[in-house]
Amino acid sequence: MTASRVLVLNSGSSSVKYQLLDMADRSRLAVGLVERIGEQISRLVHEPLTGPGAEGGKRETVGPIADHRAALEAVAAELAADGMGLDSPELAAVGHRVVHGGTKFTQPTVIDDEVLAEIRALIPLAPLHNPANVTGIEVARGLRGDLPQIAVFDTAFHSTMPEHVARYAIDAATAEKYSIRRYGFHGTSHAYVSRATAALLGKAVEDVNVIVLHLGNGASASAVRGGVCVETSMGLTPLEGLIMGTRSGDLDPAVVFHLARVGGLSVDEIDSLLNKKSGLLGMCGDNDMREVLRRAGEGEEPAAVAFAAYVHRLKKYIGAYSAVLGRVDAVVFTAGVGENAHQVREAAVDGLAELGLALDLEANATRSPEPRLISAEYARVAVAVVPTDEELEIATQAYELVTQ
Repeated sequence: MTASRVLVLNSGSSSVKYQLLDMADRSRLAVGLVERIGEQISRLVHEPLTGPGAEGGKRETVGPIADHRAALEAVAAELAADGMGLDSPELAAVGHRVVHGGTKFTQPTVIDDEVLAEIRALIPLAPLHNPANVTGIEVARGLRGDLPQIAVFDTAFHSTMPEHVARYAIDAATAEKYSIRRYGFHGTSHAYVSRATAALLGKAVEDVNVIVLHLGNGASASAVRGGVCVETSMGLTPLEGLIMGTRSGDLDPAVVFHLARVGGLSVDEIDSLLNKKSGLLGMCGDNDMREVLRRAGEGEEPAAVAFAAYVHRLKKYIGAYSAVLGRVDAVVFTAGVGENAHQVREAAVDGLAELGLALDLEANATRSPEPRLISAEYARVAVAVVPTDEELEIATQAYELVTQ
């Protein structure tokens, strides 16, 4: 029996998202989520998608789950109940989402003690994410130490950015000492979507230039030339770039000094303000685009201004990345907002006819889970909606590494 299954783990500070995939046919066997780890009302939702267990649909368990080890043991038990446990000989690897790989990790990597120590050393660059990623790896290694554990890094896809794009214009010695440069994030999504867009156009990846707009609560843009990232909107952290649900995106760095000197805010308070209380939430009190659109449609000025600012920033990046690429074959929308909010897509493309962009409004307003073109037939540049699949991308990279 050939081992072809990959368990994908995305460990957060108090949650674990997981999917079990069979790479023989790229199918999903089970999906699930453990949340509120460490609380008395922890919750595990498990959904088998194949086999006898699938007939019963989702299974939900509520009760205390003390830590990540208990969470993964509970996940293993759910999978085992469906005949797909961690002891299965069909399991080829565990693929771990790791947010920050720094400059060292630019490819999927087999995790050993040295690699784990390096990931741990990168915690100062991703203090909210890498600690939880490390915990998930440690627990998974403890449960199946004999199985290849593969780290797939959010930053890796963007490591191809030219040095003059990745560097900030600050003192070089200071930048070197503190690892200050542009890393970019959402890399697995940008990698998957840029390739899927080339397939949608019926072209080889190497022949396609794409602007990818990953628009969720976190949002980022990338310019991808022939399958290679040459620019992305997020930087040292996920704060830079587009306006997001709760993050400000681009702003004058002196805002930080002003808040400290005039407002008396601490570094931690400013960090929280810009990352958790800004963006759409800060401007109008809602970070859910559906609510922002509803309120703007009812004439509420804060929501209308927030939506206009969000779209304006998108247009700026589309224009800038068109200049970076020189030739653009497609602009593609993905992630929760990008895939579902047709009003955002319409507003972002409106007025960009000189860049070759125009929508088929009917196609744009039609919902579908499938990759699709929404551009007008006469448009010089394709506009597409391509649902992202970060778990499949992680599983693909992990499986290719262990079978090469």
